[in-house]
Amino acid sequence: MNFQDFLKYVPNIIPVELPAVNAHLKMAPKERIEGLKNLDIESLNARMAGVMMLFYPKQEKTHLVLIVRNAYDGVHSAQIAFPGGKFEKEDLNFETTALRETQEEVGITSDKIEVIKHFSPMYIPPSNFLVHPFLGIAKEELAFYPDIREVAAIIELPLSVFLNDEIIIEARLSTSYGANILVPAFNIQNHVVWGATAMILSELRDVLKATFSKEL
Repeated sequence: MNFQDFLKYVPNIIPVELPAVNAHLKMAPKERIEGLKNLDIESLNARMAGVMMLFYPKQEKTHLVLIVRNAYDGVHSAQIAFPGGKFEKEDLNFETTALRETQEEVGITSDKIEVIKHFSPMYIPPSNFLVHPFLGIAKEELAFYPDIREVAAIIELPLSVFLNDEIIIEARLSTSYGANILVPAFNIQNHVVWGATAMILSELRDVLKATFSKEL
């Protein structure tokens, strides 16, 4: 989609009701479904995080940025994610966290990002994080400067590809829920995107499709 056309839809995204768990369940491993339906956030004492779902123009087309995390000794090693990270005590709120971490991880400063909407929080059991996603818009082409300590690669995903149902797959993976299990995922530039990132992407897709359908 042309970025200038995308910008015309942006004000209509704000009032769209978030599908929350209904969207998350579409991309949830079956082993997580009951836990998502019966989640009691208050009882978890979870750590907090903020991530940025950042859209921007590239060669006049709308793109979404994702990152490939570096390999490390942890549960999210080498996974696909949004720019973001844990809430720090100096952060004013979770939006501040998402903006700060986006600058630290991919080099995009907060003055270039307009935050549009806070999406549904996503709980990640293996790391006990409650992640707060934010939709952001940058109105100019971006040059990314990944932090080599945390980011192995940048993925620039065209919106047209993101909204194409052909990227939805099932993959057989070994996860914290079990070995060699089938999980719903996105095939994004030959990366298997599953788990929390896929579930957050699912809500984003549903909101965007609802917005676009009202205008067509």
